Amino acid sequence: MSAPLQIGLLVFPRVTQLDFTGPLQVFSAVPGAKLHLIWKRIEPVPSDSALIVTPTTTFADCPQLDVICVPGGRGTDDLLNDEEVLEFLRRQAEGAKYVTSVCTGSLALGAAGLLKGYRAATHWSAMEMLSQFGATPTKTRVCIDRNRVTGGGVTAGIDFALTLVSILVNRTAAEAIQLGIEYNPAPPFNSGSPDTAPAEVLAVVKQRIEPLQVHRLDAVKRAAERVN
Repeated sequence: MSAPLQIGLLVFPRVTQLDFTGPLQVFSAVPGAKLHLIWKRIEPVPSDSALIVTPTTTFADCPQLDVICVPGGRGTDDLLNDEEVLEFLRRQAEGAKYVTSVCTGSLALGAAGLLKGYRAATHWSAMEMLSQFGATPTKTRVCIDRNRVTGGGVTAGIDFALTLVSILVNRTAAEAIQLGIEYNPAPPFNSGSPDTAPAEVLAVVKQRIEPLQVHRLDAVKRAAERVN
């Protein structure tokens, strides 16, 4: 009997809950997979919404993972220069079959030096930041480059997880999970991308996130100087 797949998702203060709960729901349907929610300590972790998450294991106790996944969110900025987090990611990446992320979690992989020379996806608002870590920004829902599998923003986490299951197990298993969760998106509006959103909608969102972008760019700059 083969050993169960060990799949771990980082959880951290101000994580975007859908970044990891989407993939978590998909991965939980993989027969025999063992899932881990990982943080520095076993204590409640606030997301960027009302959801509070309790990690299931710590950095110190986490087994070697087959899949390490870093979700994104506002709290990503604090990870970029947190050596304890970055060292954990490097250590796991050495033995993992797949090093992955959703949304701005790719910035944390970049800050750990794990995306140099790789193509990678991220949230549209952070796309150009990836190049500071030696990665090639790739505007797609799911980007596969060797054993780096990165997802675009938030909802792309479900696409990412289904794609990864098709690689880890097979396509039939992934499609069965897709059917089980009735993932059959038909969005009510065509504004889910800056390429298709009305100009006034894009302007509103850009204005809303501008202060956050200033803070993130500073964190990225400091992390990139260290990595490079």
